Amino acid sequence: MHVLVVYCHPVETSFAAALHQEVLARLKAAGHTVDDCDLYAEGFDPVMSRAERLGYHQVPANQAPLAGYVERLRRADAIVLCFPTWCFGLPAMLKGFFDRLLMPGVAFDISDPGNVKPMLTHIRRIAAVVTYGRPRWMAWYMGDPPRKIVTRYLRRLTGNRARADFHAYYHMNVATEPRLARFKQRVGAAMARFA
Repeated sequence: MHVLVVYCHPVETSFAAALHQEVLARLKAAGHTVDDCDLYAEGFDPVMSRAERLGYHQVPANQAPLAGYVERLRRADAIVLCFPTWCFGLPAMLKGFFDRLLMPGVAFDISDPGNVKPMLTHIRRIAAVVTYGRPRWMAWYMGDPPRKIVTRYLRRLTGNRARADFHAYYHMNVATEPRLARFKQRVGAAMARFA
């Protein structure tokens, strides 16, 4: 498969960065082609401009500001997201990526507003590798928005055809090296059998 890996963390020495490298290595070793989209390294601008918002529904002109990213998404058979959870949500950079890229004519057809149709039906697999500062119960109490965005919203944009996996490490605030190593190994094994 051709896998679009979307990575979002500003620190190259972070555990998220180590997970990102594990994802890339294991996917490539499994024979997949990989498009590594490192949002910070690419200098992605997450801010939707006034002009973009005013032209949001004007398909296909709305796609011009992100034409390269639109093409990368359309080429993908699968998406793997690597990111930390901040304030119980997506990092602002990743949220802005979704806000700007998942637009009419790309992620959904809104020509009939009463019957919105998904347009990412070519995506067969979705996975996320996510870290949380707090424990699982706290994420659950807060509604766990990152999990819902990956396993519900993104799947909905594929017409609920894509299988979605969510690999989460909770309570980074009290992480130990052995636990982090075990999680990284589990992520690597999941990517090795990604299909």
